[in-house]
Order: sequence, then structure tokens, then C-alpha cells
Amino acid sequence: MFKHILLPTDGSELSAAAIKQGVRFAESIGAKVTGLCVMPLQHPFLYETEIPMDALEHAAERYKELADTYLAAIEKEAGEAGVACNVVYEKNDSPYEAIIRVAEKKGCDLIMMASHGRRGVGALLLGSETQRVLTHSKIPVLVYR
Repeated sequence: MFKHILLPTDGSELSAAAIKQGVRFAESIGAKVTGLCVMPLQHPFLYETEIPMDALEHAAERYKELADTYLAAIEKEAGEAGVACNVVYEKNDSPYEAIIRVAEKKGCDLIMMASHGRRGVGALLLGSETQRVLTHSKIPVLVYR
């Protein structure tokens, strides 16, 4: 049925649990996985005060380090389960767009991701990347909660 699963991560505990279950699911059906971490772009022109370029570069390096840590956890989980895995690091201010684009580009036939399950005003104000992926993706989405 599914042969290639995209596993996006934001580094949260819930995301880590979804990764673990996603890898177990992939193992059970003989699928491969692609891990994805999306971090925000740096926009120096959006700030009213001047921010030194080295501060922006340091922030970008820190995002990359975090992403590498999150993606290494996916590689480790997949390796221990014997599941073929590759990882992708993306910079984008709209994570849901990056998730859908990477899934399409890599030929994934399922996106499995966590949902924090915010409701009411919290969901309205904060939005939900999972909800946006569900709304805009033509690829099936399996939500882990």
C-alpha cells in the first residue's frame, strides 16, 4: 500500500512519539521513510532596529544544529528498525508548504505527522501546521495524537 512515508518533526516530545510510531509502521509494511525538519528563514529587513549580520548567522547556525539533532533522532530510530531512511532540512516560514513540497518532490505516498491538538482560541490564534497540511495536501496524511 504505502511505500514511502514522510515524517516531519519539530523536535517536540509528541513529534518524537509520532516518529517512533511512523518508523514502526514503515517497518511493518516494508516502507522507507524520509525525515523532514523545517526551520524559519532569517529576515533582517523585518526588524526596525539593526541586527548585526553575525547575530543572524549565529541564529541560522543554531537552527541548523537543532534540525540536525532532530533529524539524527529519526535516522537512529529508522536504523534500529532496519528501515531505509533519508533526511531533509528545509528553511521556510510556512512549514506546511515545505512539508507538502518535500513529500511531492521525494515521491512520498503518505505524510505521517503529530498534532498537538490545540482547540478553541489557541488553535485559532496559533494555527495548526497539521491542519494546513490536511487542507492543502493531495497526499494522504496520517495524524498521530
